[in-house]
Amino acid sequence: MKRVLSLLLAVFMFVNLANAQQDPKAGKILDQMSQKYRSMKAFKATFAQTLENPSAKVKETMEGDILVSGPKYRLAVSGQEIISDGKLMWTYLKEVNEVTITETDAEAEAMAPSKIFDMYKKGYKYAYAGSEKQGADTFDVIELAPEDRSNPIFKVRLYINQKDKSLKSWQMFRNNGNRYTYTIKNFQANPELASDAFSFNKAKYKGVQVVDLR
Repeated sequence: MKRVLSLLLAVFMFVNLANAQQDPKAGKILDQMSQKYRSMKAFKATFAQTLENPSAKVKETMEGDILVSGPKYRLAVSGQEIISDGKLMWTYLKEVNEVTITETDAEAEAMAPSKIFDMYKKGYKYAYAGSEKQGADTFDVIELAPEDRSNPIFKVRLYINQKDKSLKSWQMFRNNGNRYTYTIKNFQANPELASDAFSFNKAKYKGVQVVDLR
């Protein structure tokens, strides 16, 4: 029995040690990528989102637009707009001309588009997974794994351009078998921002129905 307990203790200590370690090469690349975007006051981009689930034979792709400034963002995809000022979130559905207002929550903020560049800094292990050539560019591949095993996302894979440290694409793997791939297409740093860029201006949506759940 003592032998079994000693073995279990050794395994437990090894797992905890492994969890505590971070790949320094991956960390350096992630820091360079993060600094690139944190130095911008804002940015906007168009992107493609692909949902795949091989077991369910599902593959769907849609395109969207994103505007980000610090913790604030405005996302438009598939007839839906999601706007966050960091405290409130507006979700607008074009088909029914309805907007729902809620307070942001921890889970929504953790997966916010503005967090992808910094998510590795807290609650994730990271490791360098090699390089991959796509067209004329070569990308460093970094994999993140959440320390919280109850997280529905068990892995995030980032593709970072070796030349300019820009994030070209990332993949999120969920426990339900779904894999989401986000690919940046057109990117613009420091665009001009309208005064209502990160709030819902009701005057621009004639006849909109407002559902306030705050």
